[in-house]
Amino acid sequence: MEHFFVTVAQYATLSEQSRQELVKQLQKQVLPRGTILVRPDTTCKCLYFIDKGLTRTYYLKDGKDITDWISDENSFACSIISFITRRPDRRGIEILEDTVLYVLHRDVLDELCARYHDIEHLFRMLVAHGLIQLQQKFDDLHFATALERYKILMQSNPSFIQRVPLGMIASYLGITQETLSRIRAQI
Repeated sequence: MEHFFVTVAQYATLSEQSRQELVKQLQKQVLPRGTILVRPDTTCKCLYFIDKGLTRTYYLKDGKDITDWISDENSFACSIISFITRRPDRRGIEILEDTVLYVLHRDVLDELCARYHDIEHLFRMLVAHGLIQLQQKFDDLHFATALERYKILMQSNPSFIQRVPLGMIASYLGITQETLSRIRAQI
């Protein structure tokens, strides 16, 4: 749980009381590779902090499996649209490696936000950070070449190349696996 508090300290300062409440409410789960945390077209009811391991957010389009996001250690995973709106979303979340998670249910988070201003601030900062990440990915997909997107990934998350199947990497970058192979051969 230490990694959780180191990570959230980047977004907000928590009182000791808030920290203790989070310790009580966060549920540790150890799950094997291949576990589906959230099925597509269901409601994401939890926020997942990845202490160790790797997840991907994905959806199905015209029968194709599309990797939308990859989350590794010291980051969060959730279907943000579903989590905020409390409605089903097309996105699912799959565990790509044996993973240790800390899970916070949305109803519990709402109660904590109502009681602790610093936890509410933390949640707002996490949502803002998520929106910035999504906008950056959107910009990269629209304004960067495939080679530039690959280089950005290599700079920001070099371990993904060894840990994530290449088909999922290609999908995440918005390119075909053949294009990814050509890019990798160039570099």
